[in-house]
Amino acid sequence: MSLIINKLYDEQQKQWLIELKGEVDIYTSAQLKETLLKLIEEKQETVKIDAKSLDYIDSTGLGVLIGVLKRLKQYDKVLKITNIKPSIKKLLNITGLDKIFVIEG
Repeated sequence: MSLIINKLYDEQQKQWLIELKGEVDIYTSAQLKETLLKLIEEKQETVKIDAKSLDYIDSTGLGVLIGVLKRLKQYDKVLKITNIKPSIKKLLNITGLDKIFVIEG
């Protein structure tokens, strides 16, 4: 399956709004990494990922999110993830990543 990344900058809240649709895996993680790092280069603001249409993420995808968070921390910004499906929430809990990302909703 593929990955669709919709992106928008929210001027009022000063953050990137990212909607992920599909799967983040070894085949699509490079696309996600490139997109997110380019956005952070453009505007060093918080990244908020809406995961309601994210069906799957593997360790490669989690690695991308950790790398993006490290870049954001250089600017004192955070990575927020909202609308997580139960299977992905469980993965974040098991790996302890629910403690380093800001999980909303």
